[in-house]
Amino acid sequence: MEKKDIKKYISNGIFIAILALLLFVPSAKALLLQGLMKIGLFNPNVETEKVATSPSLDLRFKDQNGKTVTLNELKGKVVFVNFWATWCPPCLAEMPSINKLYEQHKNNADVVFIMLDADNNFEKATGYMKSREYTMPVYQMASSVPEQLFAGSLPTTVVFDKQGRLSFKHEGAANYNSKKFVAFIEKLRNPSLPSASLPKG
Repeated sequence: MEKKDIKKYISNGIFIAILALLLFVPSAKALLLQGLMKIGLFNPNVETEKVATSPSLDLRFKDQNGKTVTLNELKGKVVFVNFWATWCPPCLAEMPSINKLYEQHKNNADVVFIMLDADNNFEKATGYMKSREYTMPVYQMASSVPEQLFAGSLPTTVVFDKQGRLSFKHEGAANYNSKKFVAFIEKLRNPSLPSASLPKG
């Protein structure tokens, strides 16, 4: 067998191995998506994806200690809700950006993060969070979810304003630590804040 044929077989083997890794190893695919986020892809468009609805949703969320909180109880706060699962590569890819956003707001009483485990497996979900040193709170749904919020696509992120209105919805991975999205959250926190004082881009 000629040397060029051997090189061809080796390069084909490497390509197939990489492809298999991306297809079957969620963390590898997540890593690729994170790289694409860093170059500016997957930024959520708060202009086109902003949706205003009336505050008529009676949602209940349960934490790992069995404590339940309702969306109505959270009125007066900005509520960031993310539907995710540990086996979902796009979910894992966006998690570092959500964690950065969470770290910026974890001491703000008027911003709440609810990371909803779609598998209803607290042990697995909290284990993943601990392994990545994320401190975001994990919840499960304690009520039915209307399709307008979650139609089954993972990840899905929704944001409610202080009046309990759905102000943002995005299906698929996104960089939630982008300047525009951070500015969007700030505007929901402080509606009187002049747009000119918010970061652009």
